[in-house]
Amino acid sequence: MRSSLVQFAADSTVPKLEENHLPMPHWMYGGIAMLVFLILLGILWTFRNTAADERRGTEGEKDH
Repeated sequence: MRSSLVQFAADSTVPKLEENHLPMPHWMYGGIAMLVFLILLGILWTFRNTAADERRGTEGEKDH
């Protein structure tokens, strides 16, 4: 049994691997991810301190 299994493994051929090319250089994927991160950070930054402004109310009102 073992000899037939070894013979089968020795006779089987492994197909040649094909190289898949990326549509752009590998460093551009990281650049795009960084750009998206910075855009989202910019959107988040535009809403900074808005919760504190809501708690204070309008400038015309006096605190009680």
